[in-house]
Parts: sequence; structure tokens; C-alpha cells
Amino acid sequence: MSLGLGIVLFAIGAVLAFALNLSVEWINLQMVGYILMAAGAVVIILGIVLLARRRSSVSTQRTAVDPATGERVTRAETSRPDDTTTL
Repeated sequence: MSLGLGIVLFAIGAVLAFALNLSVEWINLQMVGYILMAAGAVVIILGIVLLARRRSSVSTQRTAVDPATGERVTRAETSRPDDTTTL
């Protein structure tokens, strides 16, 4: 969703900045277009970072000696994203 939102913001900003020849006294539409393009780029970058972070998995393995019995105890934990079907 964030990638789509970033692309939409960037496209609307590009239209306002480059394709519109409309002059409004109280607002500079070209500057609004540049701001929307920058916001869209930031949202796209954040979306890519979050997407890459979501795909990573963490694996931890601990080994300890039980003080009561002297046995070696190995504990393994694996952490993955909850929803693996989402991109």
C-alpha cells in the first residue's frame, strides 16, 4: 500500500509541477507539485525499507548448563513475520 501511495503522490506532483499551466494567485502550484513529488519519493523509500525489513527473519540459539542436573540445555528460537503472503 505504501508503494502505491508513493507512486500516486509522485504522479500527482509531476502533473502539478510540469503539465499544468494554471496560475493561481494565492498558491504556487509548481511548488506544491515539487513538494508532493518529494513526499512521494520519501513514501516509496520507506515502503521499500519496510518491505525488506518484513522479509528478514531472526534466529537465536542459546546453550546453557542446568545447575541442578549438570545437563546441557539448548534452546532455539526462530522469529518470522506473521503474514508471509503479503509482499
